[in-house]
Amino acid sequence: MTIPTGDQALIKRINTAIVMEFILRGAPLSRAQISERSGLNKATVSSLVQDLIDNSLVKEIGRGESSGGRKPVMLEFIATSGYAIGIDLGVNYIRGVLTDLRGMTVAERTSSLHRTEPEAVIEQLCVCIEALRSEAPASPYGIIGIGVGVPGLVDDNGAILFAPNLKWRDVPLQRLLTERFSLPITIDNEANMGALGEQKYGAGRNINNLVYVSVGIGIGTGLILQKALYKGASGFSGEMGHLSVEAHGKSCSCGNRGCWEMYASEQALLDQAAVLGYDDLESLLAAASAGREDVLALFSGIGEYLGIGIANIVNVFNPDAVVIGNRMSQAQPWLEGILRQTVVQRALGFHLRKVQLLFAELGERSAMMGAAEMAITGFFTKLKAT
Repeated sequence: MTIPTGDQALIKRINTAIVMEFILRGAPLSRAQISERSGLNKATVSSLVQDLIDNSLVKEIGRGESSGGRKPVMLEFIATSGYAIGIDLGVNYIRGVLTDLRGMTVAERTSSLHRTEPEAVIEQLCVCIEALRSEAPASPYGIIGIGVGVPGLVDDNGAILFAPNLKWRDVPLQRLLTERFSLPITIDNEANMGALGEQKYGAGRNINNLVYVSVGIGIGTGLILQKALYKGASGFSGEMGHLSVEAHGKSCSCGNRGCWEMYASEQALLDQAAVLGYDDLESLLAAASAGREDVLALFSGIGEYLGIGIANIVNVFNPDAVVIGNRMSQAQPWLEGILRQTVVQRALGFHLRKVQLLFAELGERSAMMGAAEMAITGFFTKLKAT
């Protein structure tokens, strides 16, 4: 029986994706090892590997150990065949990274934001991207994509529907950046990006179900359920910073009252610290390091409210781990004790049996690394489809 041409092309794409996945995950590998592990016959594997070599994605790196016959030729993915840019767009900063296709950092850029109107922020964002792009070494695929994490709700077209702390509504960021750079652009909530970053490169490695809590000027959460990012029916899951923790509490920029981020975020800390003469997180961290009792008390209060929200998360999702990230992760020494105590007091005992309370290994870098990873994933997805 003759297989229709379209079906042959589909089978080849599927088999190429299988071979590529084995090389990405298990290299160095030989053609024989790929055949043995994948179940594909040796001739098919050899043909597909040659295509990957011809396309500058895989290279031969010499001979491995023999198991009785000739020494096999080993294969490795060429991580420097292209580069990705990941951006974390915060309320008062822009942080960017240039990585190879394995997520190894090539360059980083960080700048402060002093204005929040879209035109000014997007121009500064573009300057950051241009600077990172200029640092990319020559490669067959060049810049394969740009991922941007933003502090707000993002629709399927990459438009920011609502970013309360930036006071943005309906900003078509993906379209604007695509017009500017003519590259694949991915826009998502920064907490989702942070969750991906920690899952791939940080504290969330090998954890199936985790909740990433991004504690910056506001609070956002990213959900990894069964190893995959969960975004909800409309793509807007994770806005737990706007859970009500005080029934008649402070007014929030989202329009609600008593939101979690009004009591447990960096902004909540700064609002309380202003009466003590502090106006930035760095000076508060220094004061806490020096043992200032009044500052330690502020961090304790923030830690308690963080624990209250995290106890709710544990009760609802029963995750394997909760990872606290973004700027406030720098305050781990003064937050962790009271946070853990509060979670233990308030979460259901059965839910606490296996949950880990972790601080982000990547610190403030989680979201930009996740954004770069999202761009890399998009590149491989496109490769598998061609």
